[in-house]
Amino acid sequence: MSEQDEDERPITVDEAVAIAIRCQQFDQLAEAEALYRRVLEVAPERVDALHYSGVLAHQQGRSADAVERIRRSLAAEPGHADWHSNLGIVLQATGDLDGAVAAYQEAVRLEPRHANAHSNLGVLLRAQRRHEEAEAAYRQAIALDPNHADAYQNLAILLSATGRVPEAVTCYCKALTLRPEYSEARRLLALAYCIIDERPKAIALCEEWVARDPDDAVARHTLAACSGRDVPARAADAYVEQTFDSFSRTFEAKLAQLHYQAPALVTAMAEEALGAPCKALDVLDVGCGTGLCGPRLAPYARHLTGVDLSVGMLERAREKQVYDTLSKCELTLYLQDNPGAFDLVVSADTLVYFGALEDVAAAAAAALRPGGLFVFTLEEAVDAQALPTYTLQSHGRYVHRLEYVERVLVDAGLHPDVARAELRLERGLPVQGFVVRATRPAATLEHDSEPSTAVSVIGDDRG
Repeated sequence: MSEQDEDERPITVDEAVAIAIRCQQFDQLAEAEALYRRVLEVAPERVDALHYSGVLAHQQGRSADAVERIRRSLAAEPGHADWHSNLGIVLQATGDLDGAVAAYQEAVRLEPRHANAHSNLGVLLRAQRRHEEAEAAYRQAIALDPNHADAYQNLAILLSATGRVPEAVTCYCKALTLRPEYSEARRLLALAYCIIDERPKAIALCEEWVARDPDDAVARHTLAACSGRDVPARAADAYVEQTFDSFSRTFEAKLAQLHYQAPALVTAMAEEALGAPCKALDVLDVGCGTGLCGPRLAPYARHLTGVDLSVGMLERAREKQVYDTLSKCELTLYLQDNPGAFDLVVSADTLVYFGALEDVAAAAAAALRPGGLFVFTLEEAVDAQALPTYTLQSHGRYVHRLEYVERVLVDAGLHPDVARAELRLERGLPVQGFVVRATRPAATLEHDSEPSTAVSVIGDDRG
């Protein structure tokens, strides 16, 4: 046989499946998809190709297709523990926590030594606030695989959330020993040190991290947050992109665990002023993330635009099929480039990555038409030691003083109305914040004094 004949030899179905899986492992997703499609055309009985094409659909953001394919593969061959674990991963990402728990439990029943399934089951049990069961699942994963870095990190997160922060520090350190490049474990360890008043250790950790990887935006931001040195006026674009791209697929499932309220609070604040949906407004969702505000805003919009820095988040938002336009851009620049273009601008839980608000407030005011609304959330600076304007907290987000927020908005020519609210949970405790509605006046009027402001309270019984 000549060399040319060897090159042109048709591959077998087994070889095609093996190549597709390898392409999948190396993120050559289009090539893998084409191979799986061809295999299933010529050999529809290849259940392994069906299953891994479902996993591929999940990687490509087609969650419904992923669940359908993986369930079909399990209906044909229900004895694969790994396949049940894969189903759990997909269901977890879609927010079906009960279904994911059942899938992981079946994986463990089939293969009691399946360390990944135990660890993943622990994540779901923690989300359901079944903390003792979650801890047992993590410790079982570690017992089965003492080098399971994810299980150590998951256990550390649980321990920190339940107030056992010194124990969490030990687990984070173990995770980093096993996987030194584990940036998220390093960030969480720094935060844990700050929580237990060992800030010098947090600073030393971050300094070593920055020295190790000076171009890592998360490392630089975490160092500023822990040390209070060289605090940026807002989080760098690279920090935002890196942070949110890394967990875009699991973002909504994680927020469900935190009783996340920002989208509902923002849209309710807008609805209060707008009244009944009119489908007549040009609406901009800046920092749209996965599009949680989109379905709530769509009834008001003749054109709904979403803007975000994270490509991963925009992909998830596109799946909701409610935005007319989605753009990757820094939100202040986008506002500056679109003067007088919008009747409503909303931003849910995005400006917490801004310290100084002057530029974004001025840009939003200019992007609004007369009578337009800018509605957004911020976290409140409740610590008596916080600065009079804004402070970068050790968790990496900024908190703001009410007086500063009001002053910035008034200086931008906007009339602010501010409500206090609980935005979500952090380590089991409510995060206090503001829901702000700032209105651009319908007409310029002469005033002898500054516009008045109002503060009300939502979901808060404090006097």
